[in-house]
Amino acid sequence: MEFKDNIPIYLQIKQYLYRQIITGKLKPGKKIPSVRELAVQLTVNVNTVQRALQQMNFEGILYTKRGEGNFVTEDTTLLDKTKRELINAELDKFVHSMNSLGVSDEQILISLSEYLKEERE
Repeated sequence: MEFKDNIPIYLQIKQYLYRQIITGKLKPGKKIPSVRELAVQLTVNVNTVQRALQQMNFEGILYTKRGEGNFVTEDTTLLDKTKRELINAELDKFVHSMNSLGVSDEQILISLSEYLKEERE
């Protein structure tokens, strides 16, 4: 995983795990890799991974079973809400980027519609 310098690593780890959950690579109710496994996989400090997981536990996305590890929540309402938040964050970045290029919201809709039509043909 490539980390960006301007965003704390633990937040990037959270985003990575959110994406793994939303795309189904980490399934609801299933155990996620251990803190050490994630640290090795992502080549980061164990404490950094632990910080990300603690926040995700606090948010309810993960839960801990003592002696067994961390598991993905089975709360589909919370998972759907998290998915919507991720989508909105990506859309926000996209719209701000287009607006900074001088593209109006109306033109964004037209361009995106044309782009999607072309991609499906």
